[in-house]
Amino acid sequence: MTAASVLAFAGLCVVLAITPGPDTFLVLRFSVSRPGAGIAASLGSAVGSLAWALAVALGLAALLEQSAEVYRVLKIVGGLYLIYLGVMAFIASRRNRSGTGIETPVRRTSLHGGFAAGILSTMTNPKVGLFFLAVAPQFVPHDGFTIGNTLLLGAIDALVGSLYLVVVALLAGRAVAWLKRPAVTTWLERVSAGILAALGLGTIALSAES
Repeated sequence: MTAASVLAFAGLCVVLAITPGPDTFLVLRFSVSRPGAGIAASLGSAVGSLAWALAVALGLAALLEQSAEVYRVLKIVGGLYLIYLGVMAFIASRRNRSGTGIETPVRRTSLHGGFAAGILSTMTNPKVGLFFLAVAPQFVPHDGFTIGNTLLLGAIDALVGSLYLVVVALLAGRAVAWLKRPAVTTWLERVSAGILAALGLGTIALSAES
């Protein structure tokens, strides 16, 4: 695989990374309560991306292209998970308000929870697998190193995506630390929760129509 091919693929990954999606809003949601958890979610998303690349390299993700039913089921599972994250985030934001009307600090999210959520969010998004399935053959030469080259592309995508999401997490964390207003933090949590739930509902709705 030539350097030009690697750079072209990296450029494509940058374009895809800066396009807001479930992972971006997930990282924002965790970063509001704890920047470290947002970074952990970013790393989890990278691991999930590598897992998809490995699946494609081994030919497992071909099932998604051959079976519309498998694709639909996986999309629905991913949509339900996003709705779950949105509902839990909204419940947590309500708990951050005391009965006296005085807001309490936002509950800190564990690093493990953020990392696990990042993995699950990416692994239940079949579009990541289909991306590798559709794009990788255009960059991987027929030189007998298909698995290695596909994993290299996966590593590039994971690196680009995680770097972008880490920047998002750090910027979100700095903003919250600068404002230091629980009311604003709670509002951001509810907005991100609503976006996650909306993405989940949209995914399920589109899957039902297809």
